[in-house]
Amino acid sequence: MKIQTMQTGLYAVVFAVVAVQSHAATPVDFSNLVEQVSPAVVSVSVVKKLTQEELLQQQVPEILKRFFGNQVIIPQQQIPQEKTGYGSAFFISKDGYLLTNHHVVENASKVTIVLNDRREIDATVVGSDERTDVALLKVAGSGFPELRTGNVGQLRVGEPVLAIGSPFGFDYSASAGIVSAKMRNMMGETSVPFIQTDVALNPGNSGGPLFNQRGEVVGVNSRIFSGTGGYMGLSFSIPIDVAMDVADQLKKYGKVTRAYLGVSLQDIDRNLAESYKLDKPEGSLITQIAPNSPAAKAGFKAGDVILKFNGLPISRTSELLNYLNRAVPNQSIQLEVLRDDSRRNISATLSTAPDDTPAKSEAIQPPSKGPVLGVSIRDLNASELSKLDIKGGILIQDVRRDGIAAQARLMSGDVVAQINDKVINNTKDFVDVVSDLKKNTVARVTIIREGQRAIVGMRIE
Repeated sequence: MKIQTMQTGLYAVVFAVVAVQSHAATPVDFSNLVEQVSPAVVSVSVVKKLTQEELLQQQVPEILKRFFGNQVIIPQQQIPQEKTGYGSAFFISKDGYLLTNHHVVENASKVTIVLNDRREIDATVVGSDERTDVALLKVAGSGFPELRTGNVGQLRVGEPVLAIGSPFGFDYSASAGIVSAKMRNMMGETSVPFIQTDVALNPGNSGGPLFNQRGEVVGVNSRIFSGTGGYMGLSFSIPIDVAMDVADQLKKYGKVTRAYLGVSLQDIDRNLAESYKLDKPEGSLITQIAPNSPAAKAGFKAGDVILKFNGLPISRTSELLNYLNRAVPNQSIQLEVLRDDSRRNISATLSTAPDDTPAKSEAIQPPSKGPVLGVSIRDLNASELSKLDIKGGILIQDVRRDGIAAQARLMSGDVVAQINDKVINNTKDFVDVVSDLKKNTVARVTIIREGQRAIVGMRIE
């Protein structure tokens, strides 16, 4: 009797497991959704002028490239000066406005859209924003199918999503997946909190819509992360609320005007968190203050850790950047910062952002006494100081493998400007400050690398 009871229980467990597995394996059926929304998605054909590099590529036979690269130039007659590119777009209004990517229509001499009924219509570029990779198109006419936008804030990691576009010119191709992450801040990105998915995107998908299960657009498909140029499981979409904000400004003004605080920021890692006596890595670290900026006028300092924006906690820099990018010029904001082991609130009034300009940089070095950092250093010469626009600092010439400096990810070419808020003007200053560093502590090292200031946590062991 017991055996029978045990067997019955065992069967119940087996059936339960099978039921769960069967339920988990059930795919999401997007067929009705695709039928409903695809008329509002279009293929984009773009004529662009060839760059000098592309022209050169066409002039060099493949056999010579193998041996000489692009150094061999063989003049040919009637080399085409233009190329045709492809992408995707979608209607956001019945009167002919469409969203796509900036990189799809950049430097275009002609833009044509192809509707799902095979009609071709010439489009004009109303405006384009490189920073967010959003472009607004307009075609003549009315009564076009219009897509609804969804609430990105309600989008959950693991939720099924659908993309429709024209990969490799194959129009109206659908691919599905799930949301892998939100608020993804990619290397070098300062404006877009990307939605990461595992939806298969390929060249030609750029500018197409990303849908939730309700058929609402939640993102504009923008890029993939790949070592081959093709899909490798990592795709990124611009949140639709970010794209629509940009589109509204492009429609009204033909350009995007952004609010400006005037700070350079970086994430807090474990070492820096310990240095600032934080329970965990959180907040966003100010590494540099622009002269005469709203941040400078408000009294912010390099080394401040921003913990809250208008009362909202900041866990990483991408969150703060998203809030700042959604703000408007002349808006007053309040930031909670950590400075000198105490928290304080600082208010600032944002201004209009100037044109983006790239920067340059360098950084750090060790002493003859005290902890051995594993670096060789020298003073900066007058030309280097002038180029970096600084009064002093030391240049790291070499970093010994597995040394303290290497573990802190300091590199040759870095310029050390400060250690623990003490200014480093020359090698003597560096040696004196390093000599006083205590074992089992974390020193904050302010460096300049490729024109950008950063602060690294260097653990003294």
